[in-house]
Amino acid sequence: MTVKERTKPQVATMNAVHDLPVLVARDKGFFKDEGLDLEFVTTPGMAQVTTSHFVKFDSVFDRPLDSVYNEGGIDQYRMCEWGIMKRAVEANTQGLRGRKIVALGASMSKFAIVVAGNSKYYEPEMLKIQPIAVTPNNGSDFTTLKMMEGFLAQEHVKRTNAGSMLKRLEAVRDGKVAAASVMEPWISVAQKWGLRILIESHSTRSEAAGDDLDGPTLKKMFRAQARAVELIEKDPTPFIHYFIRETGGLLKPEEFQTWRLLHAAPQPYTHERWEDTYNWTVKWNMTVPGATYENTVDNRAWQ
Repeated sequence: MTVKERTKPQVATMNAVHDLPVLVARDKGFFKDEGLDLEFVTTPGMAQVTTSHFVKFDSVFDRPLDSVYNEGGIDQYRMCEWGIMKRAVEANTQGLRGRKIVALGASMSKFAIVVAGNSKYYEPEMLKIQPIAVTPNNGSDFTTLKMMEGFLAQEHVKRTNAGSMLKRLEAVRDGKVAAASVMEPWISVAQKWGLRILIESHSTRSEAAGDDLDGPTLKKMFRAQARAVELIEKDPTPFIHYFIRETGGLLKPEEFQTWRLLHAAPQPYTHERWEDTYNWTVKWNMTVPGATYENTVDNRAWQ
């Protein structure tokens, strides 16, 4: 189906830690309350215990979600702030289907760097030149750099790929890697397994959309998410099942650490935030230089 043939916007869902407000808004009927008729497209995520997807450090556009978007099967999606920025910037340079940053997203996902319970590493700086397992060019990768650059020089921060969140924790447990960067529900799994948490940080989402998805529609979508955020922030426990499902039974509801969840209504992506985040990303050689706020960001939902 081509972009022109579609009759309803198609919205991606992947990992609950990124997409919880979307999932809640969908299942509570908040999008329908806004008069929206959306199609939800589920793509493989590294937080899912069943995923066999193994990402590499090369082109992000070969990954399932990006491939579907480039072929016109998705109109709107969200992932880590820097991952969206990289894709929005580099799609233009590679002649791929365009996308813009259309909001600062609702989910402030928690990431943690973990080591084995009997590890000789007790603080982040002790991981000097020790590879940390991440998802290349995604949230765990970027947030790892953010957490580690306060302790080590840039050339001493090393990352590697060990597969999904589950595979990463198994690699740490089995002594195959020194450390891994994981998000919920896998931080809770790490705690259950007796792994040691060295450092944690929140990682904000960004929302991306193609130019054919108009501002009024985005505004309604973000308003539905904001309504879901109110429910989640009031009491997240009714929504734990989204996370527990991703672990395939490795975690019980009472073992999930709900205090790590943090959400806020989607908001405009500011020029100041663009400058800070884009320049930081270029510094780490994680995207190409030369992009501008004007050709990458479009806050049309608030215009």
